[in-house]
Amino acid sequence: MTVGWPASLDLHLDWADRPDSSKLAEALRTAIREGRLPAGSRVPSTRALAQDLGVARGTVTRAYDQLVTEGFLLSRQGAPTTVAERLASPDPIDAPPDPETPAPRWDFRPGRPNLSSFPRRDWLAASRRALQATPDGDLDYGDPQGHPALREALTEYLARVRAVATTPERIIICNGYSQALSLLSKALHDQGLESIDFEDPSLPQLRAIPAGFGMAVRGVPVDRDGIDVAQQLSRAVVVTPAHQFPLGVAMSSARRTELVQLAKAEDRLIIEDDYDGEFRFDRRPIGSLQGMAPNHVAYAGTASKTLAPALRLAWLALPPHLVAPVRALKEHSGLHAPLFEQLAMAELIRSGAYDQHVRRSRAVYRRRREQLLDALSDLRAHHRPYPAGISAGLHITLQLDPEGPTEREVLTRARKHSVELEVLGPHWAAPGQHPPGVVVGYAAPAEHAFRPALQALVTVLQR
Repeated sequence: MTVGWPASLDLHLDWADRPDSSKLAEALRTAIREGRLPAGSRVPSTRALAQDLGVARGTVTRAYDQLVTEGFLLSRQGAPTTVAERLASPDPIDAPPDPETPAPRWDFRPGRPNLSSFPRRDWLAASRRALQATPDGDLDYGDPQGHPALREALTEYLARVRAVATTPERIIICNGYSQALSLLSKALHDQGLESIDFEDPSLPQLRAIPAGFGMAVRGVPVDRDGIDVAQQLSRAVVVTPAHQFPLGVAMSSARRTELVQLAKAEDRLIIEDDYDGEFRFDRRPIGSLQGMAPNHVAYAGTASKTLAPALRLAWLALPPHLVAPVRALKEHSGLHAPLFEQLAMAELIRSGAYDQHVRRSRAVYRRRREQLLDALSDLRAHHRPYPAGISAGLHITLQLDPEGPTEREVLTRARKHSVELEVLGPHWAAPGQHPPGVVVGYAAPAEHAFRPALQALVTVLQR
């Protein structure tokens, strides 16, 4: 079908020197290749285009003739000149190459919840109730510290579930945990802090955040009781006491007391990353470190494991002296947590639906953990869970036999069987030789696919 010349077409011509038929031909050629002049488009007559461009008619005639010769335009006696069909398809623009292998079918990466269990009905109901009750004024730019309704709901929830001692005025809602750690790192660096400690091993992506502000980052070894406080610690240390990532160790009561006493005695700051503290399976709840020393612990929590990472909801419960500087940085960052998600989260907590969802999820993950351990039972001689690493959380870390396959070989086998998982190697901060291992997250596969996913995982880990 023949269509007219697009009225809004810009040929991007530059007559800086003088009108030139070759420049006009190239501009038309580019428009055809990019699809801005589609197949069958009728181009203006030479007289009309010359008048439109303010050039001699001969300039347009020579350009058309050249494009007819090249096959870009089709000219018939007694019919309008049109864009040729065979050259009308636009060239692909930076089209990515076809992947050599399809995306992995079975996702055993740690740190990902079962997204199919997201409480859609409860979330939708909470969203509706929150939106109906929200005054018009709340739809303004809002408080960079977070909506008061969510900060109040979190104050009650964290005190009840995680023994966090805070107030709404000391809570800051963040756009994910990475932003929370970034704000803290920047605030501490601005106050003169030059170094910070992380557990070793730990997530390299998180260690990179304070390093990006020029801080020296050091890894402190972890044993079966948690971070080794006998080391000379920096003025700030990031820990995951409820379920160390990635080894899975729960910090012992004695070690928790040592760490808190050290922070109080030497005025140090503990940054507590409570990323999956709600999921404990041995029925021995472990409260937060923050409740033991509210003025020396910056507590961080998130909805990424209990609900979904896409919500981008995390929170900080801060010591009083850090609230103002972190809030100021948050205000200037421009990355505020979305209002409607905050309101829905607050309503979900207040209604009790959040607690119910966490209880259901805990039961599902407990069952999955048992199924995973049963599936791995025949491999225990070569792949043993790290000590105390299976009592909580959404992952386990398996030790690899030093005489068996290397981490690289395991990843190669995993790709061959369409399994996605992580190995321990990249998590170490200190250079040198470290025990090899595989970090297996068991929350992400959909419920109906969990058993075949386990079968694929066992196949990968078999010697």
